Amino acid sequence: MPDSPDLGSIRERQHPRVAAHLPVEVRAPGMLRQAVAEDISLAGLRVLGLRAPVGESLTVALPLPGDRLLQLRCSVVRIEPTGVALEFDGLDWDDLFALARFLHPRLP
Repeated sequence: MPDSPDLGSIRERQHPRVAAHLPVEVRAPGMLRQAVAEDISLAGLRVLGLRAPVGESLTVALPLPGDRLLQLRCSVVRIEPTGVALEFDGLDWDDLFALARFLHPRLP
């Protein structure tokens, strides 16, 4: 019998990531950090140079070039050697469309 699929990898395939290398500001109670969003998808982003425990709720200020500044509620879903992977805790329509405008021309 085959092993069950890795749901994390399926989610990533459903929402392809694109390289971003954008500065972000990350906030949590008692924390304010400057970092870099290495890549972004419609489901989340990977932030370099940030340490936070899995499950922590953060707010990320993400300036999209030529568009607007997004204030995104996120949760830490994975800790990596160079930073953390964050999943969006819900996007409003305006944020979703702004992300889609950023991602679409950069998709393979």
